[in-house]
Amino acid sequence: MPKNSARRPAHHPAHHPEHHPVRSRRGRTGAVAAATLLAALAATQIPAVAAAAPAAQPAQGAAAAPVKGRAAAPEVPAPTVRQPIGEKTLRLVDEARTDPWKPSAGKRELMVSVWYPAASGRGTTAPYVSPKLSEALYGNTKLSTVRTHGVVDAAPASGGARPLVVLSPGFGQSRASLTSVAEELASRGYVVAGVDHTYETAVEFPGGRIEQCAICGPEERDNGAVVRNRAKDLRFVLDRLAADTPVVPGLRIDRARIGLAGHSIGGASAVEVLGQDARVSAAADMDGDFFTEPPAGGVKKPVLLLGAARAGDLNGPMDTWSPAWKQMTGWKRWLDVAKGGHMTFTDMHWLADQVGLPEGVPPEDAAGAFGTLSSGRANALTRAYLVAFFDKQLRNAPGKLLDGPSADFPEVAFLKQEEGGVPGSAHKDPASARKK
Repeated sequence: MPKNSARRPAHHPAHHPEHHPVRSRRGRTGAVAAATLLAALAATQIPAVAAAAPAAQPAQGAAAAPVKGRAAAPEVPAPTVRQPIGEKTLRLVDEARTDPWKPSAGKRELMVSVWYPAASGRGTTAPYVSPKLSEALYGNTKLSTVRTHGVVDAAPASGGARPLVVLSPGFGQSRASLTSVAEELASRGYVVAGVDHTYETAVEFPGGRIEQCAICGPEERDNGAVVRNRAKDLRFVLDRLAADTPVVPGLRIDRARIGLAGHSIGGASAVEVLGQDARVSAAADMDGDFFTEPPAGGVKKPVLLLGAARAGDLNGPMDTWSPAWKQMTGWKRWLDVAKGGHMTFTDMHWLADQVGLPEGVPPEDAAGAFGTLSSGRANALTRAYLVAFFDKQLRNAPGKLLDGPSADFPEVAFLKQEEGGVPGSAHKDPASARKK
C-alpha cells in the first residue's frame, strides 16, 4: 500500500485516511478500513480481463421489460430533478506535458466524462464502467451491471451558457466514483466533467486499452507531487472545456462560472487550483487533507470543506484543515459528518450495498470506511450540500442550507463558518432558484 512521503509542509502533518491511522477512536478504525478498501480498489496486481462491451441499457422514458426471475439491475441513485442527462466521453492529450508518472508513455493523456442537461432522455444510457474496467478496479465485473441515467452523446438541452463543475476523484478511484454527484448537478443545469488521473488508478482508453496505476506500489509517494500534477491535469481540462469549440456540439459553457470539487486528494487538488487559476470561482473539498502550501496571499475565493468525523482532530497533530483554514480569507464553511467515513461522499457506499464489496475486502473494513451512516443518507447529504454550495457561489441563488445546521440534515455539523468577502459571482440565475 502506498505510504505518505516525508516531503510535505511541516505544518501539514502526515495524515491521509487512505494511508494513515486517523483521528478519533471511531476514526482510527475507519481510516484503517478505508485504507484496506482503497488498496483493493487501487490494486495493480489484479489482471484486467477482456470482456464483451456492456449491453446497451434503455434510457429514461424507454425502460426495458423486467426479465422474470432476474433481479433488477443496480442503479445510480436517481437525480432529485427530473431532467434528461447526456454523457459524453473524451480522450484528451496534453501535448505540452510528458506524463510525470510514466514518461515512457509520452504525452499526458486523460479520460474525461462530461454530463450535461439533455434535450431528450431517449437513447442508450452510458455504462457505469465496462466489464473490463470493472475487473481492473473491483476484481470482478459487478460494476459493469450498474445502470446510469446519462444518455450517450445526447443532444444538449436548449438554453444559454451553463456553469461548469469539474470533479477529481480520490487516489486509486475512477472518475465513475462521483457519478451520482455528477448526474445530480447535471440535472440541475450544470455541465459537469469527471477526470481520471492516469496512472493513479486503472483507466480505460478507447479500444479497450487499460492503463493500470503506476504509483500504487509499496514505495513512498509524494502526495504533494500528486496534488501539483492533478492541478495541471485540471487546468488543462479547463483549457479544453472552455475553448471556443465546444466539446459537445451545441453545449455552451459560461467561463465566468466555473467550480471544482473533489474527494480525498482530489478535494485538496480542487482547492490547489482555486488558489492558482483566476477562471475558478469556488472549490469543494470532500474529506481531503492538504499536502501543499497555500499561495502566498492565501485563498480568497469561496471554499467548502465537507469532512467525516474530524471534530475530534481540531488543532491536533493530524489536523491539516485548521492551518489551511487560516489561509482561506473568502467565504468558507467547515462541515462535519460525525457518523460518516472517508468514503461517505462517493458512490462506494451505495455500491457496496447494491453490488457487494470489492474482492478480498472484509465487511468489517467497509463498515469502518463508511461509518455508521446509511448509504441513502450519505448520498442525499453529499448531493444537497454540493448543490447548495455551487448554486450559491456560481449562480448567486438564494438558499439557507449553508447558513447553519439544518433539521433536514441533522447528521451535518457546522464546525466553522465565516462569510469573508461577498460570496459567489455576480450572475443571478433565476432558473436555479426555481429548482431548489
